[in-house]
Amino acid sequence: MFGGQTTNVTAVRRKDNSIDFLEVPKTEIGWVRPLKKIPFIRGIVGIVEASAKGAQHLNFSAEAFAEEEDDGTPKEEKKESASGRLSMILGVAVVGVLSFLFGKFVFTLVPTAIEQLLFSNMFENQIGHNLVEGLIKIILLVGYIYFISLTPMIKRLFQYHGAEHKVISAYEAGVELTVENVQKFSTLHYRCGSSFIVFTVLVGVIIYSFFQYDSFIERIVQRLILLPVVIGVSYEVLRFTNSLREVPVLRYLGYPGLWLQMLTTKQPDDSQVEVSIASFNRMRELDDKARA
Repeated sequence: MFGGQTTNVTAVRRKDNSIDFLEVPKTEIGWVRPLKKIPFIRGIVGIVEASAKGAQHLNFSAEAFAEEEDDGTPKEEKKESASGRLSMILGVAVVGVLSFLFGKFVFTLVPTAIEQLLFSNMFENQIGHNLVEGLIKIILLVGYIYFISLTPMIKRLFQYHGAEHKVISAYEAGVELTVENVQKFSTLHYRCGSSFIVFTVLVGVIIYSFFQYDSFIERIVQRLILLPVVIGVSYEVLRFTNSLREVPVLRYLGYPGLWLQMLTTKQPDDSQVEVSIASFNRMRELDDKARA
């Protein structure tokens, strides 16, 4: 998926080698626009939006795959009405947001519970407990991503993720977007959601260290209350590290996110790069039409 100024575009390849596009115009609720300009608040808004959009486009890809694997019923007989299609997309977006929120709750609570169970008497200083909690989060995160990446479907998803990064890097370098040129670039990119995940863990350790707790229940409640703060601050930290990526020494601040991308991206084949190029070019074409 590529997000332009006016439209988000996802491309999928059919078995007949044709490429289909899902083009979702960017629409914005009036009261949301000013929130995107407020530091710390804009991060929360952006993550919720990204979860909704990601769910829509993943659903499109899954539907395309299912149609290719079905019993051959003509596509025309399966098309939904425009209103039904819109309702489905909105429903998927809501599910995507709820899934993100549920995942954040689980990922916040489970490491806290594990640390409390195994290391409750090991440190007198709560900073030590926070550091161990952060380490457990990293271990669970890396382990989870590694094991799901072994499945064929997720591996293919991560290959397309790598292809997207290659296309963006090639475009930023000013080279012609051909498969041969794009394949020369890395699958890693500073401006990636994977980096944000790492920063939520690291920033969380720091923020939690400013607050004391007297019981396990208080610790859990504190983590949940501070979750929006951690998300907002992490987003600002990610923006800051992105702005420093050309500074020789300070660019290392973004390396933790790049390390995680070694798991969330895989080397794509030429056909996957071709699909990503098509998606990117279609997004630019629609943006150019909107500006004309």
